[in-house]
Amino acid sequence: MTWTEDAENEQGNEETEEATEPEAVEPEAEKPAEEPAAEETPAAEEPAAEEPTAEETSDEPAAEEAPAEEPAAEEAPAEEPAAEDKPAEKPAADAAKKDVVPGADLEPIAIGEERELTAEERAAREAEEEERAAREAAAAADDDDEEIAPRTVTVPADTNIQATGKRKSAVARIIVRAGNGDFQINDRGIDEYFKSSQHQALARQPLVTAGYEGSVDVKVRVHGGGISGQAGAVRHGVARALTSLEPELRGDLKKRGMLTRDDRRKERKKAGLKKARKRPQFSKR
Repeated sequence: MTWTEDAENEQGNEETEEATEPEAVEPEAEKPAEEPAAEETPAAEEPAAEEPTAEETSDEPAAEEAPAEEPAAEEAPAEEPAAEDKPAEKPAADAAKKDVVPGADLEPIAIGEERELTAEERAAREAEEEERAAREAAAAADDDDEEIAPRTVTVPADTNIQATGKRKSAVARIIVRAGNGDFQINDRGIDEYFKSSQHQALARQPLVTAGYEGSVDVKVRVHGGGISGQAGAVRHGVARALTSLEPELRGDLKKRGMLTRDDRRKERKKAGLKKARKRPQFSKR
């Protein structure tokens, strides 16, 4: 290699270095140009950031009002002691309720002493009882079955019919003769022997039903049992006597239960019981 070639190579290298140096410097020159763009972006973004400030200003009163409400929130703790006192008051109220006797606030009912009835009041009460008994007897007589149509009955003068009636432990001997309606029981009138109108109606029921009430005389001998049982025995015996006098009456009297021997009676008392079936009150302890 010659000296000229070396010189040319050095010149070529210098030229290449000069050509490359501007390229390296150019980015430094371009950087300041880019910085304004970077600076512009914050400037452009600042209005957007400033706009919320206007909204923040509008929200500031609401934020300022919140502190105004804080005293109300601060007052709530002041009321908490009252809430804490309530549990203490409830047990006291429950204890007071337990101590109160049920019905203590009610006024007692004043019960006056029973006084003895005067003679007039007793008579009025007895009259009411008789009327009630008469109504019961009438209700018993008014059955659903049709009654025998009223008719005129002729009884032979020599009629003398005997019959026996029973009810409970009472026994009645009946004698029926032709007559005008006299009714004797143990040599006493029926009104005298049976004080109750219900018993009187019960004894006369067969005669009234058959239409023989004013055509025959009835004489009765009865013993045993009580008044009610004796009245039932007389009714049974008179019905039997009438069927002997006129057999056609058997169907009507049987249909009304006058010919049936009623064997019902009081059930005897059992040992350990108060009555036939009534038990003493049960005590667990």
